[in-house]
Amino acid sequence: MPPLTRRFLLLASAAGLAIPAIAQVQEAAPPAPATTQPAPATPAPAPTPSPSPAPAVSRPSTAVVDDVVEQDVTLEPPPPPVEYPDFAQRNPFVTGALDPASAGLGTDPWGQARGAFLETLMRRMKTPVASRWAHIGLRNAMLASARAPRGINPVDWAAERAWLLLRLGEADAAELVIASVDTDKFTPKMAQVAVQSALANSDPLALCPVSDSVQKAEPRVTALVQAICAGLNGEPERAKALIESARRRGTVGGIDLALAQKVVGATADTGTAATIEWEPVQALTAWRYGLATATAMSPPERLMTDAPTQVRAWYATAPMIPLRDRLESARIATGLGVLSSQALTDFYAWIYDATDPNELSGSDGWQLRLAYAATDQASRLSAMRRLWKLGESRVLKESSRALLARASARIAPSTELQDEAPELIASMLAAGMDREAARWKDAVAGMDDEQADQSWAMLALGAPEGSVDVSAARVNDFIGRDDSPRKKRSALLVAGLAALGRLDAGAASRLNGRYGLDIQRASGWTQMIDGAARRNQPGSVLVLAASGLQAADFDAVPSSHIFHIVMALRNSGQEFLARMVAAEALSRT
Repeated sequence: MPPLTRRFLLLASAAGLAIPAIAQVQEAAPPAPATTQPAPATPAPAPTPSPSPAPAVSRPSTAVVDDVVEQDVTLEPPPPPVEYPDFAQRNPFVTGALDPASAGLGTDPWGQARGAFLETLMRRMKTPVASRWAHIGLRNAMLASARAPRGINPVDWAAERAWLLLRLGEADAAELVIASVDTDKFTPKMAQVAVQSALANSDPLALCPVSDSVQKAEPRVTALVQAICAGLNGEPERAKALIESARRRGTVGGIDLALAQKVVGATADTGTAATIEWEPVQALTAWRYGLATATAMSPPERLMTDAPTQVRAWYATAPMIPLRDRLESARIATGLGVLSSQALTDFYAWIYDATDPNELSGSDGWQLRLAYAATDQASRLSAMRRLWKLGESRVLKESSRALLARASARIAPSTELQDEAPELIASMLAAGMDREAARWKDAVAGMDDEQADQSWAMLALGAPEGSVDVSAARVNDFIGRDDSPRKKRSALLVAGLAALGRLDAGAASRLNGRYGLDIQRASGWTQMIDGAARRNQPGSVLVLAASGLQAADFDAVPSSHIFHIVMALRNSGQEFLARMVAAEALSRT
């Protein structure tokens, strides 16, 4: 990996923020100084050191400007470190917040995988990935409480996982991983990622335990961070003095200083007020996002619109922002996989409860209530049709499906509902309700060809084994009627069925050759994911699966990738997830 520079981009533009999910990971050359161009490139965290307890590690690139003004404010020495009693110390070699067995990852998700190899894959991963279910699986792997793979410092490994979670939009999950490591065990890399997590989580208090890292990496904002921490510690006079000192020196100004002053004013009675002027601001930075949302202030819509999708996922869980303001971001987060079907339903329910009864009629919350609780099925379906149409992007469409999963399960299967059946089945599978979806198998058999094919294909891949007819003749009928470009849907169907073992290898090979489905293409990546499954490394399989799904949608994912991803998931003990990814690929194409 290339050497990386040493300063934070706490004040840098969105095009070069060293904060996960503001931009993508740079794969080759070291990052250039921050710019305001729209195409971002996020620098990765520091290179992996040798597995010593606390090695010296380079820091993520965080240059604000080419020449940093020397900070000459006299700062008080930090307080002595907190001493943890033995009984309260966490094991630094096992980090995470989720029992891996409960997520289908066994007791040793990484096995004998090389840490440096996984670290490189994770740093270079472009997010978000095409699959909501792959996102969920990858999040679980990053959260898993397990020993680090070989050859990597375990605390740095936790930092790498938190870094990727932030880029996925999983701010809360990243915070959980960081919290599993005692602060006295933090390496430089972990301290830096903790700063990024504090800003992504709108939590300035979390900056205080790692304020030394800010001082070393970005001296321009050191006084501001210390002012914030002084205010939180009940020292208003010291906080005010630090803010005024920074103002006089001119090292930081404009909205960046004003936001820090606003945070200080919210935590301590300094007798001063801050005026926040967004009009001249052209870029949403980590500093601006984190401090604004920490004080219940939403950045302007124009800045949020230009921010990457992952930032909207952070915003969905920003605790100080009113629920109504976060709803659209919550829908995006659900489509990505950050929020669950139930979480989005709760969002609507809370907003519904807080809405004036005179304003409920016709609202989305009212439609959701009808979808679940209308007295007749026709009214429930009418409301569901309206909600399925919310939003134009594929992420928002998948969000609507997840939202309506349980409502869909309440609809009695019927051949007469052939027009709604594909969306009903896709909605149930979006929330993993495979057995409920399988109840439609008999009704689907009596539908017209077009609706029957759409519904049958999702059930053939997503329903429990033995639920649906997956004979070669039925597959041939589907392919013959498939009018998708280059028979993409047929390729995904055959790839998924073959990988799940529901279509024998000979039949899959014949169909592949006859129709040119290209499901058997081999590459270095296919060898790696097959090998990880063979060695029973479910965590490695999920990282490799996500790396094979780095695309805007499934249209850009080769069918051979789906074949190897689904097969590797199944062979590494993740059969349910394999079925969900296969069915999702077809439902979103």
